[in-house]
Amino acid sequence: MPQDSPQVNINGTSDSNTYDAIVVGSGVSGGWAAKELSEKGLKVLMLERGRNVEHIKDYVNANKAPWEFPHRGGRTQEMIQQYPVLKRDYPLNETNLDFWVKDSESPYTEIKRFDWFRGYHVGGRSLTWGRQSYRFSDLDFEANAKDGYGVDWPIRYKDMSPWYDYVERFAGISGSKEGLPQLPDGQFLPPMDMTCVEKDVAARIKEKYKGARTMIIGRTANITVPFESQGRASCQFRNKCWLGCPYGAYFSTQSCTLPAATKTGNLTLRPWSIVTKVLYDKDTKKATGVEVLDAETMKTYEYKAKIVFLNASALNSTWILFNSATDIWPDGLGSSSGELGHNVMDHHLGVGASGMVDGYEDQYTFGRRANGIYIPRYQNINGDKRDYLRGFGYQGGGSRQGWSRSAEEVALGVALKETLSEPGSWTMNIGGFGEVLPYHENRIFLDKNTYSDKLEQFNDPVTGKDLGMRPVPDKNGKQRLDKWGLPVLAFDVEWKENEKKMRRDMLNDAKEMLEAAGVKNINGRDGDGTMGRGIHEMGTARMGKDPKTSVLNKWNQVWDAPNVFITDGACMTSAACVNPSLTYMALTARAADHAVEELKKGNL
Repeated sequence: MPQDSPQVNINGTSDSNTYDAIVVGSGVSGGWAAKELSEKGLKVLMLERGRNVEHIKDYVNANKAPWEFPHRGGRTQEMIQQYPVLKRDYPLNETNLDFWVKDSESPYTEIKRFDWFRGYHVGGRSLTWGRQSYRFSDLDFEANAKDGYGVDWPIRYKDMSPWYDYVERFAGISGSKEGLPQLPDGQFLPPMDMTCVEKDVAARIKEKYKGARTMIIGRTANITVPFESQGRASCQFRNKCWLGCPYGAYFSTQSCTLPAATKTGNLTLRPWSIVTKVLYDKDTKKATGVEVLDAETMKTYEYKAKIVFLNASALNSTWILFNSATDIWPDGLGSSSGELGHNVMDHHLGVGASGMVDGYEDQYTFGRRANGIYIPRYQNINGDKRDYLRGFGYQGGGSRQGWSRSAEEVALGVALKETLSEPGSWTMNIGGFGEVLPYHENRIFLDKNTYSDKLEQFNDPVTGKDLGMRPVPDKNGKQRLDKWGLPVLAFDVEWKENEKKMRRDMLNDAKEMLEAAGVKNINGRDGDGTMGRGIHEMGTARMGKDPKTSVLNKWNQVWDAPNVFITDGACMTSAACVNPSLTYMALTARAADHAVEELKKGNL
C-alpha cells in the first residue's frame, strides 16, 4: 500500500543558517541532488521558491471525476487573463492549475516568442512531466564534435551508463529491450502492452523498412511492479498522472527522492524561498552560500554551505548566475566564457499525422494507459542521409474513439446517446520530436530595458497569430519586474533552417509510415511547435572541455566557482531528440558523488 512521506523538516528562520550543501530547486534534478547528498551524510538545505506540496495530501484533484470540476476541466476567462502564456497550449485548465506558474506574477519578455511553462512549488514539474525516459547514446554525445555545432561534450556514454543504471533502478522505468545503438537499453521493469492496432502498425513498419525503422512501447517512469521498499504501488492505468499520483506509481520528487532524503534526517526543506544570488568569495574563488528572498515576508536571508547545487530549471539557474558576483563579472558568475545564457535549446514538435484503422471492432484497451509508443530516430544514421543535421523521433499511440467523437449519421436524442456510448473506430497518431541545434545566438538575458504603462498587440513573429498585449518599450518608463520586484528574463530564441528542413520530413515521413501500415484517411498536421512548447528547456550554462567556451566542466562544476554545481537542463551541451529528464537524473547523481569525494579530499 502507498505510504505518506516521512515528515520533512521545514525550516523557516532557524538560528542556524549553515549547512554542508545547499540545493536550489526541488524538481527532477533538485530532488536527486538532495537525496544523494543527504544519503552520503551531508546536512542539506533544499530551497524551493514556491509552496510546499505534500505527497498524497495535496493532490486535491487526483480522485475527482470529470463532472466534479465546475467547468468540466476546462478554462475560464479569468484564467486566460491571469495565464497569458499558459493559455497557448493544453496546460491551462482547471484540473491542476495550482501546479503552474501564474504568468501575470512572473512575466518575461519575448523578443521572439518562447512558450515558458513553469511550476514553482515543491516537486516542480516532476509532478506534471510526461515521464518518457530515454538514454542519450554516443550518437548524441559525439554529435557536436562531428558536425561542428556547439562544443564537444566532455563526457561519453561510457561515463554515463553506470549512472543511468543507478537512477533507473531507483526511479523505476518500464520498457522493452530492443538492442538499438541509437537508443541504449536500460534497467527496465516489465513494459506496458501495446494495443492491438499498435502491434499491427509496428509489425508493418518493421516489414516495410526491413528493420531500419521500429516502433516500440514508450519507456516511461511509471512502475509496473510495486516498489514496496519505497511504499509505491504499481501504475493503476488511470492516466491522471499530472494531478499527482496518490499511489506513487510514477517518479516524482514527492514519491521518490524526497522521502529517501528525509529518511536520513539530514534534509531541511525551506519553501517560499527565492534564491536571488550565489554568494561568492573572490579570494578563495568559491561560493560561500546563497542569498534568499522570502516570498511571503519579503525578508532577505543568507545561508552558508560548502557546496551549492543549482537545480532551479535551465533558465532560472542561469537567472541566478546572472545576478551573482557581478562586482567581478558584470554578466554574472560563470560568464567569463561569454557563453552564459546562450545556446538555448528545446525540442520542436507539433508535426505529425493520424488516421483511421479498419477492423478490430471486437477489441478494446485495458484501462487508461499512461504511456504511448515511440519510434526512435532513424535519420542520418545507417545510410539514411538527409539534407539537415541530427534527427527526430515520434511519440503517439493507437486507440479507439470515445464519446466526444462526431456522429454525423445520427441527429440527436436517444439514438445519438446510444451511438456515442459505444466505442468508435480505431485511430493511429504519431507526432515528431526534433532536435534543435545549440546556436550561440539563441539566448536569454536580464531585461534591463524600461517600459511605459501602455500595451501593444503582440503577434507571433513566425505565424502572425495573436498572442495578446505586451508593454511598450519607453526610455522614460520603468524596468519590468516580477511580483517580488526582481528583474525578469528576456528571450531571443528561434528555430533556424535546419529545424525547418527537419519539420518537412517529420510531416512527410509520418504520413508515409502510416500509409505503409495500412492506416486510412490520413491527415498530416504542422502546428506552430514554438520554442519552449516541448517544455524541455536546455542549454544556457553548458558543459565543456574548455573554460573559454563553456560554463561547466565534465563534473558539472562552474569553472569560475568549483563548489557550484549545475545539473538541470542548463548544463546540456546538445539536446538530442529524446526526452532529457533521465539524463538530468544521471548527471545529478554522478555530480553529487564527485562533490562528496572532493569534499573528503579537501578540494572544495
